[in-house]
Amino acid sequence: MGHHRIDRLDKKILQLISQDARVPFLEVARECNVSGAAIHQRIQKLRNIGVIKGSEFIIDTYKIGYQTCAYIGITLKNVRSFNTVVDELKKIPEIVECHYTTGKYSMFIKLYARDNKHLLQIILEKLTPIPDITHTETFQLSLDEVFHRQLSVFDTPAHTCVEEED
Repeated sequence: MGHHRIDRLDKKILQLISQDARVPFLEVARECNVSGAAIHQRIQKLRNIGVIKGSEFIIDTYKIGYQTCAYIGITLKNVRSFNTVVDELKKIPEIVECHYTTGKYSMFIKLYARDNKHLLQIILEKLTPIPDITHTETFQLSLDEVFHRQLSVFDTPAHTCVEEED
């Protein structure tokens, strides 16, 4: 596993593409004062070392009928079953985030449901039947997402070393 330096140009590129994943490379090149080929090479390098994990379109869940957003803490019988539970959670399409956490809960998930009745159905029919889950607690229902953003890469030191992924 090698180390790669993330320099100011990489950070500028990351800042621009994190604001709009569809921004043309030539526009990024103009903004950075380098060639389009240099941008293409840098972005490919950032993908290869795992800094860039993909790009996505953001879907307005409310507009497609998923009006309930819930955050749920999950307690496991045994933390060693974490990966098995994650595999099961990945099969539930309404779950959009899963975090391994410290504290009272082993994991924390975020999910979308059509309404509260659908949320209850997901909990009773999809979550609680997973053998290694002992307890779930729904913390909050989100009334509205005020903002969602990527981490600002300019808030980090000028040069950052990144371990290359296997």
